[in-house]
Amino acid sequence: MSDLIDDAPEGVNAPEYSVSEISGAVKRTVEGAFAHVRVRGELGRVSRPRSGHVYLDLKDDRAVLSGVIWKGVAARLATQPEEGLEVIATGRLTTFPGQSKYQIVIEDIRPAGMGALMAMLEKRKAQLQAEGLFEAARKKPIPYLPEVIGVVTSPSGAVIRDILHRLRDRFPRKVLIWPVAVQGEKCAPEVARAIAGFNALTPGGALPRPDLLIVARGGGSIEDLWGFNEEIVARAAAASEIPLISAVGHETDTTLIDFVADQRAPTPTAAAELAVPVRHELLAWTEAQGARLGQALSAQLRYRGERLRDLSRALPRPETLVEQARQRLDWLGGRLPVALSRGVDRRRLRLSELSGSLRPSGLRQSVAGEARRLEGLGARLGPALGRLVVRRREGFSAVAGRLRTDVLGADVVQKRREVDQLAERLDRVARLQLKDWREALEAQDRLRLTLGYEATLQRGYAVVRGDGDVVTTKAAASKAAALEIQFADGRLSVGGKPAKKAGGKDKPPEQGSLF
Repeated sequence: MSDLIDDAPEGVNAPEYSVSEISGAVKRTVEGAFAHVRVRGELGRVSRPRSGHVYLDLKDDRAVLSGVIWKGVAARLATQPEEGLEVIATGRLTTFPGQSKYQIVIEDIRPAGMGALMAMLEKRKAQLQAEGLFEAARKKPIPYLPEVIGVVTSPSGAVIRDILHRLRDRFPRKVLIWPVAVQGEKCAPEVARAIAGFNALTPGGALPRPDLLIVARGGGSIEDLWGFNEEIVARAAAASEIPLISAVGHETDTTLIDFVADQRAPTPTAAAELAVPVRHELLAWTEAQGARLGQALSAQLRYRGERLRDLSRALPRPETLVEQARQRLDWLGGRLPVALSRGVDRRRLRLSELSGSLRPSGLRQSVAGEARRLEGLGARLGPALGRLVVRRREGFSAVAGRLRTDVLGADVVQKRREVDQLAERLDRVARLQLKDWREALEAQDRLRLTLGYEATLQRGYAVVRGDGDVVTTKAAASKAAALEIQFADGRLSVGGKPAKKAGGKDKPPEQGSLF
């Protein structure tokens, strides 16, 4: 055994390790020496596979460090990694034995200072501007007086109190508040969901859809306002079908939502002022416009009246317009008797000329000629009728040969049945028609009785007759020798002999004879 040892090459007593053992030892050494580190560098390659994990490279001018952000951590990051952004990554170093490399498992990542944030903001701004989200043509007009205003803000801050107070002072409106976080990791997703949620409401539903949205937050540092610089917030504001006013920060603060919103307000209070007009000013303006309208109407009426009077002075008098027509009528009326006499003379002369040519001998000759012509036609009529009868008989015989008596009989039976049905329908319709006429006649008779003066007598009126005629005036009554008053139940004579009931119907009194 000792000989074998002595003859063994140098280093044969060194322990043997497998590849996995070496990789595990290196992994434990690296993780033990760098349990928790913060690394500053520029993001290079950023990969997001379908698994949801994020793979990236941290680099400087001399080295590159691979990094991985697991899916659960990536969803909670306040700042999403973007290529070219300088960041400070916090995590732990480890190794990946499958590729014999070391990497950092990132637990948090933040921009490295204000310059990095501004660089990322400018990059996002340029990207959104290139897509046309900042164009003025796509911005919607703000409604003049919205019925419902939706406010996306924190429910516990001073911003919502300022907005409500300002709306109440200017023009009270219905306000729907969607509470969101206005800073931190939850800010961007909650604001984006609030904008989309307001747009998803049904117009006229139980919860009314707002006519205007206000996204508001008070002032703060760029880190506090960073949620409103996120891409999901900007895209949600750009996709909103409801007009949107952004009121984030103070007048000097500018975020991405300000560029895509339909209107930017320097402060939340200014957003409320942009949303609604001042009610008292609107009422005053309306009264002023009403006064102007009344003045304009009065001025127009005065002007039209003066114009009408001016035109009426230029018109001729009505008598002047008809003078010539009256004179022409008189002139034609004077000529009419002479023209009538001349016309009668001309026609009498024409009649004499025509009567002179009418002689008895000529008439007799005409009658004799017509008689001879009729005799000739009578002599020809007999043979012609005979020939016509023969032709018709031959035609009838030809047609009769083609006729089938059984078909004709069946047709006669069918036609008789149809005639019977029509007769029944006619009888039924006639009875209904007679019934309708009888009812209409009875209704007319009732109307006659209602409108007759006898019905009027039933209501306490009376008919006065003088010497048999209806009298309607005091003068006619004083001239009559005897008066007769007809009531509903009979007649009463006043002076003279009692009136006898006539066999015929009484003559109905004229209008005004009842009293």
